[in-house]
Amino acid sequence: MAKLDFSKKPVIGMVHCLPLPGTMKFKDNMEEIFEQAINDAVTLEKAGVDAIIVENMGDDPFGIELDTAQAIALAAISTRIRDRVSLPIGIDAAMNDYKTSLSIAKAIGADFVRIPVFVDTVEFYGGIITPCAREAMNYRKSINAEDVMIFADIQVKHTHMVLPTVSIEDSASAAISCGADAIIVTGTHIGKETPMEIIKRVKAISSIPVVIGSGVKPANIREQLKVADAAIIGSSLKVGGKIENPISYDLTKEVIDAKNQESE
Repeated sequence: MAKLDFSKKPVIGMVHCLPLPGTMKFKDNMEEIFEQAINDAVTLEKAGVDAIIVENMGDDPFGIELDTAQAIALAAISTRIRDRVSLPIGIDAAMNDYKTSLSIAKAIGADFVRIPVFVDTVEFYGGIITPCAREAMNYRKSINAEDVMIFADIQVKHTHMVLPTVSIEDSASAAISCGADAIIVTGTHIGKETPMEIIKRVKAISSIPVVIGSGVKPANIREQLKVADAAIIGSSLKVGGKIENPISYDLTKEVIDAKNQESE
């Protein structure tokens, strides 16, 4: 099984699960959920991405943690994907359920997790989310999952900082000192381009990889990866940018081809 190699500026594709059991939009359609998630993972691999993240993206409105039905469904989906692709796999239990993400990663042999609120205190439509860095690091150690990398968002999209005076450099430095293995920077919302200024500011002070977490597309991937170390791509790989749509092979290949032109 391949490992994530930041020297190659990897592209990480998102597998956005359809709404899971226990959530408002669930349609009692587990086989469809499995089928689309597996097909998306296989399509991403065929199109040439370097890794994938499995996320319960259809479960909005999000809570801070998943309930039991969601967590078990996400684990089951991730297991089936693990059996179908040879790419490095990440887990993101949204909005900020580090225990579920790390537990699934440990159980299935995944390579990394994404933790959206690692060191910041933020507000979103579900309330206040406080940082979980200490608890996440201790939990990772307690389940002997220290080989699972933690990708930590800073000042993550879809939220507002409770203390807006905290600079992006302050958040990045805190994430590094708390043990993150990579930092994710994003735009304000899904599909919104991550400002180059933010990427450059974080990269300038970071001793760990900096990953772009939103708004990467064929038109900007070469420019952004001249600075950043990796890119996570989701909505731009779907027809119309709609999260619920399946991954498009053609759109994914377009992004990968644009990225690879950099070295030609």
